[in-house]
Amino acid sequence: MIKDNKYYSIRMACEKDWEEAMGLAWRTFLKFEAADYKPEGIESFRDFISDQWLKKMFLKGEYLMMLALEEEKIIGLITLRNGYHISLLFVEGEYHRQGIGSALIGALATYLLEETKIRFLTVNAAPYAIEFYHKIGFWDLAGEQEKEGIFYTPMKLNL
Repeated sequence: MIKDNKYYSIRMACEKDWEEAMGLAWRTFLKFEAADYKPEGIESFRDFISDQWLKKMFLKGEYLMMLALEEEKIIGLITLRNGYHISLLFVEGEYHRQGIGSALIGALATYLLEETKIRFLTVNAAPYAIEFYHKIGFWDLAGEQEKEGIFYTPMKLNL
């Protein structure tokens, strides 16, 4: 699946994209989200994105990833686990507020509607991202929670 925009495209990730994509997730997390977390939460996130089990799930097609690219440079990513849960959504800082995050969710929603019977998405939204998710139609399933030093608000969107 490829979705083109004026200056970026969206496509499914492949094996060669993994390291660059996880590097983007780590850089963006450190810049925009880490200040909201305890050291335990920062370590938990780093462990999650560097977990070889996660990469194996991706390689087996059980952990979906879509990328936004400007030419060949990855400028955003979204991942899906369990068929409906957004696990990671990151956009390079210089590309924030340009519709890339919304476009990634839109591309993921289109994929689900066309290829599966799933008609909803869930996410555990970081404090930094709550306003973004509300703006595009997600609603809170519960108040803020914490697990392993990571703060989040569980949310849902019907497709």
